[in-house]
Amino acid sequence: MNYKLLGRSGLKVSELCLGAMGFGTEGGWGAEKEASFAIMDAFAEAGGNFFDTANVYKLGTSEKIIGEYLGNHDRDYFVLATKYTLKDNITNPNASGNNRKNMMRSVEESLKRLKTDFIDVLYLHIWDNITPIDEVLRGLDDLIKQGKVTYAAISDTPAWVVSKGNTLAELMGWSQFIALQVEYSLLARTAERELIPMAKHYGMTVTPWAPLAGGALTGKYLRGEQGRVKAESNRRNNRAQTITEAVVDIATELGVSESHVALQWMMDRDFSCIPIVGATKIDQLNDNLRAVDTKLSPEHFKKLNEVSAIELGFPGDFFNEDAVKMNSFGGFYDKVEKR
Repeated sequence: MNYKLLGRSGLKVSELCLGAMGFGTEGGWGAEKEASFAIMDAFAEAGGNFFDTANVYKLGTSEKIIGEYLGNHDRDYFVLATKYTLKDNITNPNASGNNRKNMMRSVEESLKRLKTDFIDVLYLHIWDNITPIDEVLRGLDDLIKQGKVTYAAISDTPAWVVSKGNTLAELMGWSQFIALQVEYSLLARTAERELIPMAKHYGMTVTPWAPLAGGALTGKYLRGEQGRVKAESNRRNNRAQTITEAVVDIATELGVSESHVALQWMMDRDFSCIPIVGATKIDQLNDNLRAVDTKLSPEHFKKLNEVSAIELGFPGDFFNEDAVKMNSFGGFYDKVEKR
């Protein structure tokens, strides 16, 4: 496992992040504590040090399992990320949302479940369209000054909100968001319209959730396996089938699994990107870990990029059209490209 810096920070994290949403069996699925421990052991033995969880995963059981595991291991070796926003109890009207009251309450509860004095990376989980971004940033900065949180990050939030937040934080001397967690995969590239260009501008690392599109990119639906995803979803429609078939073809050519191809495509983007790989079984994790050794050729990347390309919409597509026009009027963009 290689290590990368997380955003514009000096924090060193493994090139794959272990997602712990499946630690616990609430909801009728997931891994028992012993299986979760084995998964974390295998991840650590491979050089992995980056865990991702949330206050609501498995009704708090995910954090409890990680907390018990860390109690028997070197806490400082691991970089632990969790989240706040979603309701983890029904005690009061402010037990959810991005507001400062819920932030402080949620962090205190997470610290108890995780049995730790500090959270390395705290994500705002989902934008609530209610709380002012300056309230969020001041609260996060206070937690960082208190030593309860080390770095701030944000997830599932419009690009304009994140952009305003990081600009305001820079102006006020508050801690900026260093990572952006969004859905991103060969089947879900809409983040390339606004979110990913914004992340590149601010030097944020993108930590995609569902990098294998819920397993769709492993080819399981092509093999006739069933799942919780409906056939008409964007993971099982005709476009998804075409993209998955391209992944399968490349995997067959290289003699690797489909997940290796899908993950390596993501790990070799032109921006900082660390996929979150979830696992409820040890063989799932071991398969995903081998993605770091997979090498795709330029032809492979071209094939995957073309088959999964999306329309950027306005103004992205308009900019592309404008570039063509400008090139025909004196080669302006050619000169910029050379610089």
